[in-house]
Amino acid sequence: MTLWLIFLIFLALLFDFLNGFHDSANSIATVVSTRVLTPRQAVIWAAFFNFIAFLFFGLHVAGTIGKGIVELSVIDADIIFATLIGACLWDVLTWYLGLPTSSSHALMGGLIGAAVVKAGTGSLIWPGIIKTVAFIFISPVMGLVLGLMLGTAVSWIFRRKSPRQVDNLFRRGQLVSAALYSLGHGGNDAQKTMGVIAGLLFSAGLLGNTFYIPFWVVLSCQAAIALGTMFGGWRIVKTMGQKIAKLKPVDGFSAETSAAISLFIASAFGIPVSTTHTITGSIMGVGSLRRLTAVRWGVAGQIVWAWILTIPCAATMSALIYIIAR
Repeated sequence: MTLWLIFLIFLALLFDFLNGFHDSANSIATVVSTRVLTPRQAVIWAAFFNFIAFLFFGLHVAGTIGKGIVELSVIDADIIFATLIGACLWDVLTWYLGLPTSSSHALMGGLIGAAVVKAGTGSLIWPGIIKTVAFIFISPVMGLVLGLMLGTAVSWIFRRKSPRQVDNLFRRGQLVSAALYSLGHGGNDAQKTMGVIAGLLFSAGLLGNTFYIPFWVVLSCQAAIALGTMFGGWRIVKTMGQKIAKLKPVDGFSAETSAAISLFIASAFGIPVSTTHTITGSIMGVGSLRRLTAVRWGVAGQIVWAWILTIPCAATMSALIYIIAR
């Protein structure tokens, strides 16, 4: 293994760290904004469940990213380098602006941009790309609908309880829902970096003739995303936990649980969805249950535009970096 290859693996793990850092808001925003846990307690809780997620999920998402977006024959060290730098730059920029965008789609956009510059659009695997792009719209809608349904069901079941009883019950319930969401986050997002590293190793001839995900790659990626979560992207916590809708513990429980269900389904089918899109949709759904004006739709609109721009912007950055690197 050359020094350049080791550097690229380190760069991939840095992206994974940034993914956890950027997306920690998704896992902890509701549980912090409802004051169920302090920020420090929340990031430790989320990081632990991020790390152990590999025990509960297969590696279908890693396979999609590693061999389902771009032809394996096109992937080389320069492609991976440009992909990771482009995705990292977009992550840092959107973190600075406090926008909860998708690290997953930034990674995919970076891969597409560099591959098109090298080998043209013929190098792209359109079924995998279309499936992933479709879930830019499907995952937040799924989260919103599930959030509405679960929020309605919970309100009806506990309609005879006093607000104080409901609040006390769901303060404990949010510990479970936050853990479930963090499992879903770790099970989907960490696998994207696994796919990139495995693709790099395969292109270097270190995996033989069969594409697979080495166990040391699994452990290192889970550790990197968990570490990033522990440091927390506090700018985005404010957006997710306070600017979209004001949440109570029962709302946080419903939003996290519905988002976790969406992520479990997507991971089972190997679809690299955005955990950011899913939890944002769930928060909107739960927030609008009280009244539509409870959701700050102007902030939501800004977030949606950032989602739409993520793939083309990351692709453009990656393409330029690939040209410079070559």
